Amino acid sequence: MSMIKQKTVYPHFEIHAKVNYVETESRPESNYFFFAYHISITNKGSASAQLMGRHWIITDDSGHIEEVRGAGVVGAQPRIQPGQTFQYESACPLTTSSGSMRGSYQMLSENGQIFDIEIPEFYLVAPIALH
Repeated sequence: MSMIKQKTVYPHFEIHAKVNYVETESRPESNYFFFAYHISITNKGSASAQLMGRHWIITDDSGHIEEVRGAGVVGAQPRIQPGQTFQYESACPLTTSSGSMRGSYQMLSENGQIFDIEIPEFYLVAPIALH
């Protein structure tokens, strides 16, 4: 019998996202809308953990879903100490003027336990989508 290591949501981390539509990189006439986002991950617990990977679920306004998985974030696998906030910036192009992102970070605790932190859904909305 093989044992499956279960991943659980770890409650001691807080995720915040801030999104900006980048007009200078976007080409609406070609259905290319470029969004930059800033993520803050705050460790509100009493133990450090290392961010090992990410899983994004990106949905555009037409319902197309793209999943992205990879090691770390922006080339880093930071260890986040208690009370510390790790921040990074990245970007996401869409073929529609709006969409959303959600997902999870895969973390490694000090005692070797793997757990997930949920990334709450946030929205990517170009000004043109509001008219």
